[in-house]
Amino acid sequence: MYYIYIIFYSTMAIHKILIDDFISIDYQLVAIHSSLEDYRLAYFINQKLGISFEKSENDIGIQIPEGKSHFTRFVFDDEEHEIFWNLIPNKTKVATRQTKATSLFEETELEITTNIFLLPELKKVDYILKIENTDDFFDTDSLIDNLLTIKQITTAYKIEQDKLKSKNNLIF
Repeated sequence: MYYIYIIFYSTMAIHKILIDDFISIDYQLVAIHSSLEDYRLAYFINQKLGISFEKSENDIGIQIPEGKSHFTRFVFDDEEHEIFWNLIPNKTKVATRQTKATSLFEETELEITTNIFLLPELKKVDYILKIENTDDFFDTDSLIDNLLTIKQITTAYKIEQDKLKSKNNLIF
């Protein structure tokens, strides 16, 4: 959590006010472990929860020194409840080509693949379900119970946002 301090100086005293209401977490994160491809997982979640994930044209781009890559995402805009759902894989790959001298007159081109994680501190998580604009009445536990009834999902659990170091990666 971020804290904003406002200090008032007056002739008599210094007044210090702590304001942390400006930065509120209005989304929930659920970690999903599954070996399914993203489109199949979205299909099974649609069937179980009665929602309509669709593949977004706006992937989450990432630039690292090794190259460019992107995270695909499936989105659902629940206009009735004003909730926006994102299903994102936690891992993607960046392929780079490097030239290596194999002898004095010959070079070989190698393709090296590097794994990139959306949330590097959760490397074992396969997918992240981000549900935006939730309020105090949103029942994350019930959602997780429903997800766990999908036999292709190994496990699912809530992610505590305040313990994430890379939460800025979730701004998209």
